[in-house]
Amino acid sequence: MTSATLTPTPSSDAQPRRFADFATLGDALDYAAQGTRGLNFHDARGTLVRPYPFRELRGDAIAAAYRLIAAGVAPGERVALVAETSAEFAALFFGTVYAGAWPVPLPLPTSFGGKESYIDQLRVQLTSCDPVMLIYPPELAEMAGAAAAAVDTQGVDWADLLGRDAPAVDLPHADGEDIAYLQYSSGSTRFPHGVAITHHALLNNLAAHSHGMELIESDRCISWLPWYHDMGLVGCFLSPVANQVSVDYLKTEDFARRPLAWLDLISRNPGTSISYSPTFGYDICSRRMSSQTKAADRFDLSRWRLAGNGADMIRPDVMQGFVDAFADAGFEATAFLPSYGLAEATLAVSIMPPGEGIRVELVEETQLSGVPAGQDRPQRYRAIVNCGKPVRDMTVEIREEDGTPLPERAIGKVWCSGPSLMVGYFRDDAATEACLTDGWLDTGDMGYLSDGYIYIVGRAKDMIIVNGRNHWPQDIEWAVEQLPGFKQGDIAAFAITTPGGEETPAVLVQCRTSDDDERSRLRDEIRDRVRAVTGMNCVIELIPPRTLPRTSSGKLSRAKARNLYLSGEIKPYAVAA
Repeated sequence: MTSATLTPTPSSDAQPRRFADFATLGDALDYAAQGTRGLNFHDARGTLVRPYPFRELRGDAIAAAYRLIAAGVAPGERVALVAETSAEFAALFFGTVYAGAWPVPLPLPTSFGGKESYIDQLRVQLTSCDPVMLIYPPELAEMAGAAAAAVDTQGVDWADLLGRDAPAVDLPHADGEDIAYLQYSSGSTRFPHGVAITHHALLNNLAAHSHGMELIESDRCISWLPWYHDMGLVGCFLSPVANQVSVDYLKTEDFARRPLAWLDLISRNPGTSISYSPTFGYDICSRRMSSQTKAADRFDLSRWRLAGNGADMIRPDVMQGFVDAFADAGFEATAFLPSYGLAEATLAVSIMPPGEGIRVELVEETQLSGVPAGQDRPQRYRAIVNCGKPVRDMTVEIREEDGTPLPERAIGKVWCSGPSLMVGYFRDDAATEACLTDGWLDTGDMGYLSDGYIYIVGRAKDMIIVNGRNHWPQDIEWAVEQLPGFKQGDIAAFAITTPGGEETPAVLVQCRTSDDDERSRLRDEIRDRVRAVTGMNCVIELIPPRTLPRTSSGKLSRAKARNLYLSGEIKPYAVAA
């Protein structure tokens, strides 16, 4: 069949809609397969190359389950899968579920860091999840195979596995309290945390998600988000199955090269569209529009019903820039759907009621940073975006550092409780106990509540979010520690906000040399090293020895280092002219 004759799966059919009211993820696919909706994979130019009805996905997944069982995979074991946006990954993910094992999506290589960096990232995550095998697309055989060999795990090319003969067997029966999958999207690449999510937690969150978005019959999802991130995996792959929604996919790397192909797909949808992106995705599209080109000449965004925002701090100036660029193509600002979530809560914690768009409040900066205002410091305000109301069955509290609940409009740590919370971090009781207490999750974020709405103001824990990607400061610090002359405790990495409202990493490095030329060389070397490991450009500041603050137990205090740096109490060495 040629691409010209391919037909995408329909947005609507006669099957009665069920909103994730299933006991297990396998049950959800069993039901979705009775209709005609499904997944649709497109090439870099947005041309349909593979319609994949849920019925076909289920058949392939059951066949994959037989092959996995024949290969020795047992219930409860982990199967690591390189998460390429493809029919093969979809079939293997659900095949692992049908086999009673736990799928573990792992990332694709990025454009930075190179081959060895990717192999090392996979090796660390494989060590964490301890899978019986790593399955990967043929084109990644060299790198993924090397990572599997490094941890003595079986590496399997998925073309080989899916081509094997295997007898039909009785498949294990999953329970709602069984683990459905492990997710690594919210953790460090150097010190990973595998988030364990049960079938019951997943389906509760997917039902709450669809309820919050007020799904209608004509809705269709369009996505370029990666399947190794919770917003892409849960929100744009598992949710469409559990809520019977057809999806059109662009690969993430194709979006990066041709971002406006995303808007082309939305424009061609005759029904209503649901599509999510971190802030930077909207920013890229706005920047790609030439000031001499009218958006209306190419796009029709009038039926984009829900334009979701999530995965990083939402910047109202960027969102307004997108409205300015695409209003003449029919885009309505009220389509914006700010939301807040994290993998430890499966996905969604809060969603803006549809139609309310982006609403902001101005908060004085000293309230956000904890830096004393001082008589000589002018007041500066930052626009904080309303991230909506807690999803169904989710409760949110704002607490002091000691756990004391705070009143309305008081900024503190965001805690949440509900049936979609993770069981814990896989084989990491200490990390689990550090954030889960009596059924409540310490999200690690700072925010406040106002009239039932949640406002997220920043990170309490140390994670740095740039362009929708999560970075742990330990990864940055580790990268610098590998350079000669530096050791653990010499480096502190944290996020700062630029005058333009963007989040960027700052790295403070204790430096013992007094030679200006040597300091300049070190700055360049550190900057290059961090960029090679993380892909980020950072603000590099060299500071005197014994400057970085410690906790009472002697540990580095990044939060205090950040406050001292922002207040000017930590004074970096001057950069030589």
